[in-house]
Amino acid sequence: MSDSPRQMPDSICGLLSAATEQLAAASESAILDTEVLLCHCLRKNRSFLRTWPDHQPTPEQAKLFWSLIERRRQGMPIAYLTGQREFWSRNFSVGPDVLIPRPDSELLIELSLEYLPAERPCKIIDLGTGSGILAITLAAERPLATVIATDISPAALNMTRRNAEQLNTANVSFLQSHWFDAVVDTDFDLVISNPPYIAENDPHLGQGDVRFEPDTALISAEEGLKDIRLLAEQARRHLKPNGHFLVEHGYNQEARVQAVFKQLNYRRVTTHTDLSGTPRVTSGLWNPV
Repeated sequence: MSDSPRQMPDSICGLLSAATEQLAAASESAILDTEVLLCHCLRKNRSFLRTWPDHQPTPEQAKLFWSLIERRRQGMPIAYLTGQREFWSRNFSVGPDVLIPRPDSELLIELSLEYLPAERPCKIIDLGTGSGILAITLAAERPLATVIATDISPAALNMTRRNAEQLNTANVSFLQSHWFDAVVDTDFDLVISNPPYIAENDPHLGQGDVRFEPDTALISAEEGLKDIRLLAEQARRHLKPNGHFLVEHGYNQEARVQAVFKQLNYRRVTTHTDLSGTPRVTSGLWNPV
């Protein structure tokens, strides 16, 4: 850092300007990053920054702000610095034990809501729930549903419980399990997962936010397909006839994931694209013959 925080201006306007300059080389969204972090320190929204540019944060707030700016300069994701991320218009608590929610995963919610009528009770299981964004969002959007959120990580399940309490979704239960290993329920209307699907040698693992996210939630063997294969095979024993299996996967895995589904006799196998037109989710209908 070229200047110490004590030499920096101490108004909102001055802090934002100085911090943006320091982050410019480390972040492509330096202005947004500094605004989000200062709002977090002040416990205010971004409109406050524009309305009161001459407001002077307390020394404690300024000290926290500069410590977060330095961590961001070293690459730490904004979501881990603030401890929260929005998903489907709800704020979720997040931390280094779970993946950072991304807009691409909202496609899983869109498809699930299409498959599950709001007026009918249903059973849903979210495998590898992480922060619980899928399980909790579906529980909130389908209050008649019974939802199970599983994860092998106790820390992740604790995060899910916290989010479920904060978002008042009492129709979610929690189960520590490696995929279906501890699951005894059957007859699910929907099995859904955003599993690890990145190959061990993928260069993206050394870039951006994923450098700080848990490897166990990112990396899968067999060129990223081992966990998807295992889930697809196991899900058949837990889905009701005409139940849906949905899985998120990588942009270049469409053909291979479809082949897995078809080899296991799923019907109506379809890959769906996200908002950028990237193949992101493959769905299949379980209809044993």
